[in-house]
Amino acid sequence: MSEVPFKKILIANRGEIAIRITRACRELGVESVAVFSDADRDSLHVFLADEAYHIGPSPSKESYLNFRKIIEVAKLAKVDAIHPGYGFLSENPTFVRACKEAGIVFIGPTPENMEAMGDKLSAKALMKKAGVPLVPGSDGAIESVEEAQSVAASVGYPIIIKASAGGGGKGMRVVRTEAELESAFRACRSEGLNYFANPAVYIERFINDPKHIEIQVFGDTHGNVVHLFERECSVQRRHQKIIEESPSPSVPNDVRIKMGEAAVKAAQSINYVGAGTIEFIFDNKTKEFFFMEMNTRLQVEHPITELVTGYDLVKEQIWVAKGKPLSFKQSEIKQKGHAIEARICAEDPVTYKPHPGVIRACRHPQGPFLRIDSYAYPGYEVPIYYDPMIAKVITWGDSREEAIHRMQRALTEFVLTGIKTNIVLHKTILNHPKFLDGTYTTQFIEKNFEVLEPELFKEIDDPVFLISAAITAYRDRQSKDVRRLNVASTWKRIGRKLQLRT
Repeated sequence: MSEVPFKKILIANRGEIAIRITRACRELGVESVAVFSDADRDSLHVFLADEAYHIGPSPSKESYLNFRKIIEVAKLAKVDAIHPGYGFLSENPTFVRACKEAGIVFIGPTPENMEAMGDKLSAKALMKKAGVPLVPGSDGAIESVEEAQSVAASVGYPIIIKASAGGGGKGMRVVRTEAELESAFRACRSEGLNYFANPAVYIERFINDPKHIEIQVFGDTHGNVVHLFERECSVQRRHQKIIEESPSPSVPNDVRIKMGEAAVKAAQSINYVGAGTIEFIFDNKTKEFFFMEMNTRLQVEHPITELVTGYDLVKEQIWVAKGKPLSFKQSEIKQKGHAIEARICAEDPVTYKPHPGVIRACRHPQGPFLRIDSYAYPGYEVPIYYDPMIAKVITWGDSREEAIHRMQRALTEFVLTGIKTNIVLHKTILNHPKFLDGTYTTQFIEKNFEVLEPELFKEIDDPVFLISAAITAYRDRQSKDVRRLNVASTWKRIGRKLQLRT
């Protein structure tokens, strides 16, 4: 039998990413340990892992963010390592240090890596020193309205004010005139304090209709750092990514090479270990690119990089955490074909509001060069407590056109009823001229897109529709316990070792 990196790994996450990591463990011959909250007792990641342990109530702060409980379970299960996935504790240096104190390997970057890139101001200072291109703006935190006015005048309007510790669109304001500056400055400081306990803000030149391009980087403990090319992440709504693709249809090859070199330089400057992403703002008119931030973890969209390069990033994370050197060199990494990922969320496609509930029917699309990362199944109740993403559809094609056609076909086959999803949103995007010609930017959804309510729904008699929906929901609730038993017994029948510890 070939060498095994670890005997047992705990996956400190949930949903599709927990399943993704479980599958990598199984292929490596490593036992997997799942954790779950009250809301996730029937989640698919619980059934697929070799062992599963209850870690607390449904709210994430009492379960998936409770690192002391997770360490306690890791000791009980006698694991060698913990993989955090993305989100939750994946970029928490305190958790990493707690793992080390417990004698457990953390599969990810060092706490020093996280701290260096966790604050946008300190990250910008490091990147400036490393020679990575930065957006023109303030050198540090802006302390007063008067200072903000001075910097804005030197940079030139429009500008963007950002909370130093911000993310996910929080603590950000675009300012187009001096008259807007004072209120935007105070609002960003307030949001920074309320959301991130840090009121520090800084100013950058605002690039109209930019593209969001990120470079996948990977480092090991032997000093090797490589990049695995770029991903285009410009289809966004409210600063949240919807569709990603690789390679970008807008980045010329000479610029692609420069971006890769800059990303490697950025990672080398902090002695980065593991998988990470350097995110750039790309000016599609001038073809300039500027450092935005670094994500010190695995990304949701990592599958498209895997499909165009042929490397399993999760397995590579595990081997690097074991102390092995990277299994590939920069000269060996090539982009082949084109890959696209669509994030399927339980949400209203028009308002984007989460839409939890019981899935009545679920049929995943199938076919060649198609990958589905999902935890949806008939009878599963999508909880209200977490991110609404329930699946990712990833397609590969020899060309961008083929990858798009394959995605269009896959989304047509995807059946998911009982809850609202954004599948119709993806279908509309994939047929939009600006997406098809690759000229879309981060402003695409806001400026060029609208989902219209189908005429069919306008003709429905509301009382009849609501009564029908109520009857269906009642029947779903009645049969819910039966479905739970059926799912659990199915996994038992196929020989899965089911250990639900409470």
